[in-house]
Amino acid sequence: MEIDQYPIEQIREEFPALQRIERNHFVGFFDGPGGTQVAKSVIDSMATYMKNGVSNLGGSYPTAMETAFLVDEAREYAAVLLGTEKENIAFGANMTSLAFRISRAVCESWEQSNGNIVVTEMDHHANIDPWVTAARTKNLAVNTLELDCETKTLDLSNLSKIINEETKLVAIGLASNAIGTINNYRKVIQRAKEVGALVAIDAVHAVPHFAINFKEIGADFLFCSAYKFFGPHVGIVAIDKDVFNELNVFKLKPAPREAPNKLETGTLNFEGLIGVTEAIRFMANIGNGNLLREKLISAYKKMKSYENYLADFLRKSLAELEHVKVYQSGADVPKTPTISFQIENMEAKLVCHYLAQNYALHLEYGDFYAMTLVKKLNVKHGGLIRAGIAPYNTLEEINRLIDALKKLKEI
Repeated sequence: MEIDQYPIEQIREEFPALQRIERNHFVGFFDGPGGTQVAKSVIDSMATYMKNGVSNLGGSYPTAMETAFLVDEAREYAAVLLGTEKENIAFGANMTSLAFRISRAVCESWEQSNGNIVVTEMDHHANIDPWVTAARTKNLAVNTLELDCETKTLDLSNLSKIINEETKLVAIGLASNAIGTINNYRKVIQRAKEVGALVAIDAVHAVPHFAINFKEIGADFLFCSAYKFFGPHVGIVAIDKDVFNELNVFKLKPAPREAPNKLETGTLNFEGLIGVTEAIRFMANIGNGNLLREKLISAYKKMKSYENYLADFLRKSLAELEHVKVYQSGADVPKTPTISFQIENMEAKLVCHYLAQNYALHLEYGDFYAMTLVKKLNVKHGGLIRAGIAPYNTLEEINRLIDALKKLKEI
């Protein structure tokens, strides 16, 4: 796709927040990895549901039946997005809550002091701590796929040793929310399946940027969050059918016993689920085709080309600034359009404050809950500064960021 054919203005019109003005500038939102802005259609659909009359499930009256339909529709849309069936989709508050809930259920079948689990030094801790906590309750060992600090990738040289016949579960992220590296997850999953281990995938940072096919990946659990792709704060998990049926979750006695409902505690966020459906529909409308999945694949292709164009321009521009250090993997390693850096001898918080107060640029700083990675990279001065590019960002915003960093050096 030619970049000049990308409908950037049309897409930007769909986000009310992009009209926000600070310091005589339209705000440049580079905080997408922490949560994207919300599409107008998502906002409107949620408001309409609440205006028209809300209801819990189970009633025989119209609003209850409408809510039941909307929940089912959200499962169907989420399933198409992730390449699975709606019976495999469950919802929760966020990935962290879902992962802790599932980890507690999974470890019920683990024998005491028998085996190990595997986590990585690359991951957001939402895909580390729930599994480590579960392993410790059963006194299982925790093996780690280490970060190669030079290549900014996972070291898989000892994969067969780290993932072995005693491994019960392997947790790995598809892409790093901190530095954008897309992991060689297929190789890790293949090894895990060779030894019969369960696989938990963190796709929270991946789903906003490239298409996922849960069936093809071959994982047992795959997590994502709608607020990372233009929707509300709702967590989503896809679970292998057989694993889901065997999952012995903690639940209330009168609550449903069948998948997928048995994982969902209490009353769901119904207006949020409507937002999930509309967020996926919004993405699909960027693409072409007849079927929803076909449109989504097309949309991802368009968004990826545009985002990578902006990301490559930003990486090249940052590389020309002597006072900037970029933390990223090499050109041969696939990456999301998420770029982290530091300014020489400056606190990350102060840099972000400067960018916001003087240029209306919203960038995040810190470890982004990927604290093991940031510690391993020996990052000082308050952490990384992260510029996350979304499909609504512009070249003008990139140039504004570069100009701001140049002037920061001068002062």
